[in-house]
Amino acid sequence: MNNPIQLNQEQERILSVDFFRGFTMFLLIGESTELYSHIQSIQGNSIMNFLGTQLSHHEWNGLHFWDLIQPFFMFIVGVAIPFAVANRKKKGDSDHKILMHALKRSALLLFFGWALYCMEPGRIVFRLQNVLAQLSVTYLVAFLIMKKGFRFQLIFSLAVLLIADLAYRYFPVEGFNHPWVPYENLGAWANNKIEGVEKASIWASINAFSTIAHTVWGVMFGQLLQSNRAVRDKIRIMIIAGLSGLIIGYSLDFLHITPIIKKIATSSFVFASGGWAILALAFCYWLIDVKKIFTATKFFIIVGMNCIFIYLLFSMGGAEIIRRFFTPFATSFFSWAGEITVAIIASLCTWAALWYICYWLYKNKLFIKI
Repeated sequence: MNNPIQLNQEQERILSVDFFRGFTMFLLIGESTELYSHIQSIQGNSIMNFLGTQLSHHEWNGLHFWDLIQPFFMFIVGVAIPFAVANRKKKGDSDHKILMHALKRSALLLFFGWALYCMEPGRIVFRLQNVLAQLSVTYLVAFLIMKKGFRFQLIFSLAVLLIADLAYRYFPVEGFNHPWVPYENLGAWANNKIEGVEKASIWASINAFSTIAHTVWGVMFGQLLQSNRAVRDKIRIMIIAGLSGLIIGYSLDFLHITPIIKKIATSSFVFASGGWAILALAFCYWLIDVKKIFTATKFFIIVGMNCIFIYLLFSMGGAEIIRRFFTPFATSFFSWAGEITVAIIASLCTWAALWYICYWLYKNKLFIKI
């Protein structure tokens, strides 16, 4: 099928894309410092309690702000793919070389996603629920169908969600035939088989299948931003698509057809979180690229330029090591304010230090990519 969007391959990289990616990763860094859990532990403050709740995952059926972070990241990776491919073509890379790069990148994402969480006392496990392992699948699929055109990509993503929804309802697995019940669904069965235990993680490894839609939608809107369409049309399309995702996702949940559950990435969750991601991109594009409001933009872009590196750093314990360094100083100067205050200050210092590492790399033009 022909793509109705006429692409402008010479389009410079759009600043809001880098901002969106950096802002998302900056929030992930904040989680690695344990700051959000400290905020949640504050007693007697309704504002802090609400903030702490929104900065943690929903227990099961529902949606908190923090449940949107992984979809945001998987979506913005998709948005960046058309720009990255256009840039490589501009440098003279052939289609074959670009494909080999995509295959290599997908394999490395899967390896790092597995390696970060593969060790348990006395054995090695295959635990594939983290964002890198999931992204290795969604990134590759989105890349492979990028040239198929808008209509194909949309139909493909909807078909993926329909298949996932039907599989949870009807896949014949004895003892796991309660699709929306924790540990009694298809995702739990797949986890048990992959990890080799009777009751594995509540987060489903097969989430990588339904969340393909997030990255495919990212590619679609990356191509839209890259196109020659008028700015007004781009924003209008994004707003309509984003609102449509929200309406579909929340309606499926409200009508008790398919509940919004992030931990098994139900179709309603993918629609709702995808809708929020599209609207967030529309807002960033309007604010940064259209209105040219650049306040604090560079602060977050610096993080986005080395997002995979910083993710690996804090996932391998880097944040914990830095936090232990700052904790004695925070205790010495702020012990009078209480234990939680000390913990929060140590976490904030750790957050700042991790940002500075990104800044140092950026300043020295060191961009670590896979």
